[in-house]
Amino acid sequence: MARRNPKVSVIMPVYNVDRYVGRAIESLQNQTMRDFELLIVDDGSTDRSGDIADRFAERDIRIDVFHTPNSGAPAARNYALDCAQGTYVQFFDADDWAEPTMLADLVAIAERDNAELVISGFYIDTYYGDDGRHLSEKKYQPTKTYDTQEDFRCGAWKLFDENLLYTPWNKLFLRSRIEDLNLRFRPTFWDDFPFVLDYITDVERVSNTEQCYYHFIRQRSESETARWRPDMYKKREEEHGWMLDLYQHWGLQGDAASMEMVQRRYAERLIGCIENVCNPRCTLSRNEKLEEISRMISTERARVAVSVAHPHSRMMRMMLEPIRSCNALLAYEEGRFISFVKRHNTKMFATLKARR
Repeated sequence: MARRNPKVSVIMPVYNVDRYVGRAIESLQNQTMRDFELLIVDDGSTDRSGDIADRFAERDIRIDVFHTPNSGAPAARNYALDCAQGTYVQFFDADDWAEPTMLADLVAIAERDNAELVISGFYIDTYYGDDGRHLSEKKYQPTKTYDTQEDFRCGAWKLFDENLLYTPWNKLFLRSRIEDLNLRFRPTFWDDFPFVLDYITDVERVSNTEQCYYHFIRQRSESETARWRPDMYKKREEEHGWMLDLYQHWGLQGDAASMEMVQRRYAERLIGCIENVCNPRCTLSRNEKLEEISRMISTERARVAVSVAHPHSRMMRMMLEPIRSCNALLAYEEGRFISFVKRHNTKMFATLKARR
């Protein structure tokens, strides 16, 4: 199909989200900037998601829908990247939505600053009732243009600390840079983080805006985040290794602020791994859970993390105590409590997590 080289290629993988995909597409159709293409990859959905996307495409020439066998979100995004023609790329999840000026504002910043990457704030909308009740948390850092590579690297810890550098959907990427680096998403559960890491490793021109546009929807029962993950600890260890490698590459392994953030985030993720083991869907016995928790909190990495980390809240300082004292039983009871709150009081869990 002939293309007209749009300003932005918006890439949306879709899989079994027929309750939400219409809202996601409509939020893009309502963008004040009209010069974009929306590339939807229906990743073998077994519900009505693909049909819904097709109906939108029939009425909007900017939308192309590709139907592929189920291969996962990384493969779906990569398929769309191979088709993309825009100057910039914006990634978009099919169960989220965006404010109407998102594309226009991010493109204006990119062109004004000649930026290779534009980062924006975003909302975490946590729904805790069937009637639409939800909590909305803003994640952002004050607006700043990083004029040099060194400036960005030294300030990146603040962006990581607000979760602004982990995901691809609150960013506008320069497509030519993606292609020059031959970047594609890796076939892993946390596929988006390695993509972002590869992109920012040697990036030079970065702009950040404190304005929030993207609404990330969290904590529905069918969400990926609500499941027991047998490989979560392995993945978190891998993620921590990536962060250590990044800061070594940047020559900042001795920077106190950067390393405190890296170690604190790892310690916080250890608590998440403990909670994951305590999920009722975990098939391990009680003794096996205690052994697994003991193994996680007894490593040299765990010891270093809790010795360097300075949690922002009293609650988090208390939650790290079982790791600091290597008390597997106390960590187990703490994990069970967190798991209970997460499953039975989404509002409280979201509030506590926001205050960590």
